[in-house]
Amino acid sequence: MSSPVSAISAREAAFRFIKPTVPPIDDILRSYLPSFTDGMLTNGNVVARLEASVAERLGVSHCVAVSSCTSGLTLVLKALGITGEVILPSFTFFATGHAVLWNGLKPVFADCGRRTWTIDVTDVEARITERTGAILAVHLYGNPARIDELQQIAGRYGLKLIFDAAHAFGSSYRSSPVGGFGDAEVFSLSPTKLLVAGEGGLVCTNDSTLARMIRAGRNYGDAGSYDPEVLGLNARMTEFNAAMALAGLALVDHKVERHNEIAKQYTELLAGTRGIRFQEVDRDDCSAYKDFSVLVSQPEFGMSRDDIGDALLRQGIPTKKYFYPPLDRQRVFTANGAGSGAALPNTARISGDVLSLPIYESLPDETVQMVALAIRRLAS
Repeated sequence: MSSPVSAISAREAAFRFIKPTVPPIDDILRSYLPSFTDGMLTNGNVVARLEASVAERLGVSHCVAVSSCTSGLTLVLKALGITGEVILPSFTFFATGHAVLWNGLKPVFADCGRRTWTIDVTDVEARITERTGAILAVHLYGNPARIDELQQIAGRYGLKLIFDAAHAFGSSYRSSPVGGFGDAEVFSLSPTKLLVAGEGGLVCTNDSTLARMIRAGRNYGDAGSYDPEVLGLNARMTEFNAAMALAGLALVDHKVERHNEIAKQYTELLAGTRGIRFQEVDRDDCSAYKDFSVLVSQPEFGMSRDDIGDALLRQGIPTKKYFYPPLDRQRVFTANGAGSGAALPNTARISGDVLSLPIYESLPDETVQMVALAIRRLAS
């Protein structure tokens, strides 16, 4: 729990923890004003252009714009007809699990990998039962999950495979853009992401039937006949949100490059600091580094993760604990009978000791160096 001193300091931080870069307003309005003038404010031409541009960029057959990643995941699970249990990581943002609960499905939490922090494929397979309907994996912080192995497991057991790609627009797996794997991948376009729409999400898939059902599902389930064929939501994207994302596509490559530069700086500056470990990204993959987090070993460092965060905040340096507590310890899941039911040792260790550092494309090198130096000073 943060002390009163930390709470006061949080409002007086020397710089922000996150500061999204958005495209120039003129670029946004250039796309948006024709829709505004015509009175077509939702699911119009700009949304269609965004969907086409993203599908081309990622090499997928279909991209469906929705109001959020959460609504996209919720609709995908519904449209795929999933029943029973869904295996997902406990070490993730709670919206991943919310989509499972909203569908009346039972979350079964799997451990995360000790080095990559993404879902542990061995533990996934160990938790499969006759009640399992799907695997919902997460590209954590932008680090791609072990996609090939997950696809093999899903194929072997006849399961649906969905990826929560909220963090991963701009990431790549084995040199292929994240977005076209599994039955569907769902991105977030909220302000903390590299592609920003204000609010919004994208469902990407190569399954034409699924894409058609998501298009109906985002419009209350109505595909145009005024007779809903699926249980849907109001999950449409506005033209303004689409215009912001469409204009922002040109910025993504630079953002990914800059986030990787900052991640490299943090890693090099903190290398050798006792009690500090890093998330490992496979050398054949590229993480968008939506977040950069370190793992703190209190016995080695000499301070707990929380004490380090408080000490940094007193110096005007904001940090986060992405993601603590893990889902299997959160009230909304335990109240629904969705506790882990089994030990998740890596999840407990990593979520309890993870510290997320500021990372965004406009963060100056000098600030990155200042953050790293402050951590090294605490260690000494």
